Amino acid sequence: MRSLHDFKAYLFDLDGTVYLGPGLIPGADTAIASLRADGRRVMFLSNKPISTRASYAEKLTRLGIAATEADVLNSSLALATYLERELPGARAYAIAEAPVIEDLVAAGMRIVNEPLEADVVVASWDRDFSYRKLDHALQAIRNGARLVATNPDVACPMAGDVYVPDCGAIVAAIEACSMRPVDVFAGKPSTLMADLALQRLGVAAADCLMVGDRVNTDILFGQNAGMGTALVLTGAGRLTPLEEGPCRPDFVLESIAELTLV
Repeated sequence: MRSLHDFKAYLFDLDGTVYLGPGLIPGADTAIASLRADGRRVMFLSNKPISTRASYAEKLTRLGIAATEADVLNSSLALATYLERELPGARAYAIAEAPVIEDLVAAGMRIVNEPLEADVVVASWDRDFSYRKLDHALQAIRNGARLVATNPDVACPMAGDVYVPDCGAIVAAIEACSMRPVDVFAGKPSTLMADLALQRLGVAAADCLMVGDRVNTDILFGQNAGMGTALVLTGAGRLTPLEEGPCRPDFVLESIAELTLV
């Protein structure tokens, strides 16, 4: 059995694992600093598509964990990378906020406002989602457009035990009226994000440990990719009994602080 410190690279979920809302999980900065000092590769992952990778890096740095945009991978970049490879130059009708649209444009997608011009409907977390956008998605899909999405999360936890609708809820509405299932989710637990992360880290999946607070996204993501997995009991980690999850982690930790190399 491998130990927590037998890996060359470590992937960390952010909210609930490294920080919780505005504050750092105690010991997270020390743990990550010790791994880096020992030559381990570190990358941060998020399914949340309404913030830019630069803003995540700025928050981490502000909390005491030095990070650049290159250290962060999110679902919008994973989806844009997928579309750049599979549908280069496609015309996209985007139900999404600015960070996703910026990634799509950077990947060569052409954003259109007319649904019948679309080759693909890109669904994401959109706080301005409306009946009009739902109707446009339906017409585009009926006209032959593919449906792809950033992340499957149906709700996102906020401060004070509040939840708000996320991308998965928007996708469910589009699927219901179009009677067409989504072709691909790019975020966790999809292997699309895992493949991109491993490529950027330059390590094999078996040499990587995925650390997160959600069994159905973080742990399933790591296992789907062939990585080691560690569930932290911070954030959402205490909310779902392990026996109710879709899989079991290799390690269960009280917090990220247990990863500190002594």
